[in-house]
Amino acid sequence: MGNEHVTHDMEIEKCVLVGVIDAGKSEETALEHLEELKFLATTAGAETVKQFQQSIPYPNPKTYVGSGKLKEIKEYIDSNNIKLVIFDDELSPSQLRNIERSFDCKVLDRTILILDIFASRARTSHAKTQVELAQLQYMLPRLTRMWTHLERQKGGIGLRGPGETQIETDRRIIKTRISLLKNKLEKIDKQMMVQRGNRGQLVRVALVGYTNVGKSTVMNLLSKSDVFAENKLFATLDTTVRKVVINNLPFLLSDTVGFIRKLPHQLVESFKSTLDEVREADLLIHILDISHNGFEDQYKIVSETLNEISKEEKPVIVVFNKIDALKNEQNTEEETEHENSLEQLKKTWMAKLNEHKCVFISAQNKENIEELKDILYHETKEIFKVRYPYNNFLY
Repeated sequence: MGNEHVTHDMEIEKCVLVGVIDAGKSEETALEHLEELKFLATTAGAETVKQFQQSIPYPNPKTYVGSGKLKEIKEYIDSNNIKLVIFDDELSPSQLRNIERSFDCKVLDRTILILDIFASRARTSHAKTQVELAQLQYMLPRLTRMWTHLERQKGGIGLRGPGETQIETDRRIIKTRISLLKNKLEKIDKQMMVQRGNRGQLVRVALVGYTNVGKSTVMNLLSKSDVFAENKLFATLDTTVRKVVINNLPFLLSDTVGFIRKLPHQLVESFKSTLDEVREADLLIHILDISHNGFEDQYKIVSETLNEISKEEKPVIVVFNKIDALKNEQNTEEETEHENSLEQLKKTWMAKLNEHKCVFISAQNKENIEELKDILYHETKEIFKVRYPYNNFLY
């Protein structure tokens, strides 16, 4: 697939970000959340010029931030001609309405930003249907503030009731469309269940992890395929499944959509079939970006989400990726830097995580991939033995 969604001849929008440090959230965590929001904004094609944060016990139910902070943000966007403000949480319809009235510019929240990125990434009919459904479910309660300009699915003459407002018409059209999309998704999901069933009894392995940790690059390495991968959030929306053979052992490897903090519940609901790949997998490869400051937090978020998706205990291989991006400040000899860092990493607490089923790699530089393949082969073989106790061609 090309990069057409990245190369728009569009003027980059300048934006400001707004977040709160509320009860139970440290300043460091709140800052990490804003950094992630900044990355989301960059992925969507916006340039962040300023970040605002406010420490309050809980977000203001009317305007998310307090009136003083709202005034400060308004003064900044007016004097710098900013046309876009992005908030780090999902805003209620009334919050959105009040803030827009105050700012008189485009206001987005984290949810609609993520949905927008998903929309630009969707390539197949399945992904497009999932994203459109999530967008419409988000839009429905917020119609009072937006003129939808929706394509009239049924044509307008004779259908508009006496005195029916444009909003009511749009609401009815959206509800009809949501119903159609849900039916379409049900059919697609059934087809995909049949496809999964038709794959026979091969062992299934799923790559999971936070968005942008390098899942697609690992997929390409293991399956020698060419899955679209780039340094942006949600490069992969559709599940890609490849048959992989290590030594003489075949298995199916699937790449799944990346996890993220505060993933909109509309998306989780819409992307059920993508998550089914995780639910039905025999073995999970949980990939972490070891160079990211918050990788422990990301590990926790993905693990918790996986527990919600599947109650069944599954074997997991933890892969610490991007060791090349780690800076070893104490080591001045460049030639031994990677060797030392790899040996040192194997002695850390991280190597003991997950019952020692951990491996440190650089997918980008193809470093230590053989060790990953060995662990993967061993784990897959154990599952194969249980499934086919009398088939001894492997052992």
